[in-house]
Amino acid sequence: MSPVLSLDVPVRDGALVPYANLDYAASAPCLEAVSRAVAEALPAYSSVHRGAGYASQLTTTRYEQARHTVKAFARARTDDALVFTRNTTDAMNLLARSLPEGTTVVVFDTEHHATLLPWPAPVRLAPPALPGEAVRAADEALAAIEGPALLVVTAASNVTGELWPIAGLAHIAHRHGARIAVDAAQLAPHRPLNVAALDLDYVAFSGHKLYAPFGAGVLIGRRDWLERAEPYLKGGGATVAVGEQTEWQSDVEARHEAGTPNVLGAIALAAACDHLSRSGWTGLIEEEDRLLTRLRTGLAAIEGVHELALWPADHPRVGIVSFVVDGYTAREVAERLSADHGIGVRDGKFCAHPFVRHLLGANSGSAVRASIGLGSTEEHVDRLLTALRRLTEVRG
Repeated sequence: MSPVLSLDVPVRDGALVPYANLDYAASAPCLEAVSRAVAEALPAYSSVHRGAGYASQLTTTRYEQARHTVKAFARARTDDALVFTRNTTDAMNLLARSLPEGTTVVVFDTEHHATLLPWPAPVRLAPPALPGEAVRAADEALAAIEGPALLVVTAASNVTGELWPIAGLAHIAHRHGARIAVDAAQLAPHRPLNVAALDLDYVAFSGHKLYAPFGAGVLIGRRDWLERAEPYLKGGGATVAVGEQTEWQSDVEARHEAGTPNVLGAIALAAACDHLSRSGWTGLIEEEDRLLTRLRTGLAAIEGVHELALWPADHPRVGIVSFVVDGYTAREVAERLSADHGIGVRDGKFCAHPFVRHLLGANSGSAVRASIGLGSTEEHVDRLLTALRRLTEVRG
């Protein structure tokens, strides 16, 4: 039985077919375990931290337990902070607001907008032709910076699925006295994360990519910058006392989680993390790699379909593939796949406009992205390949 909630969708001939969800990289479907955890929490749902009633106390306990569960999932350091946010974009904007004065940010043009746009006047590096070039480019850029610096990089591309050399990049950053912030939104659903072992200073990811589509994300990392920063949100819970002068919370999590938090989102995210941890990564990775190989091999065999990639074809990646189809716009392909075959894919530039433009080269327009995860099957992959073959045959 699939661990994700199922869905039947209408197709053009009026029939209902099981949905072939190949859009996990945008928002992953809800796990059954996540749905159960939210349903269990709803009867006692209440505000947290400042209520004396039973429901408030129980909800507070569940909220703080969620923090511990997610932190353990990321294998963070004992003294790391974990601030609940709305998503990865929100988390990176929180970090941007917390930078020490004079910090220079270094970021690659391959990034999702969540990690490309929050920084004032960053040093932007061109897409590297090889993983080793990414490390060398970061080394050169950081060597030229005086004062505090932050290297910002994705762990797995949301466009190509390619895994970035974050261990090497972290080593280079620290050699120059800089810090590293990692966008793990596409890594966390597909591979185990180990903040402490990789020596990452900050990591952000989103529940909606992680089978918990209830509007929560996290920023995990070192406390000192967050402790010295003005509260990200100014309001109830972020303060110790309010009078002529406001005294802000010294506790990092309270300082940056003003207002009533998204309790159900935190519980959902923790349930997803717990499910993935208990399931064991080896089997999940092997099945994903098998389906991804089937998908990429099938795409390569269809004349007129072209996969987008930054690095060599054998470079490790998670279950994300972007491609273009000769003779069709990306929107036309996505619409036909949905209307005729009950297949969900993404089309566009995937909130990574500079990177997609780089990959497309002289071609303008957008691409199609197919992405897999828990609940993906051979039938989903084969249905996509069959549909694309039919499209190219009609075009021919």
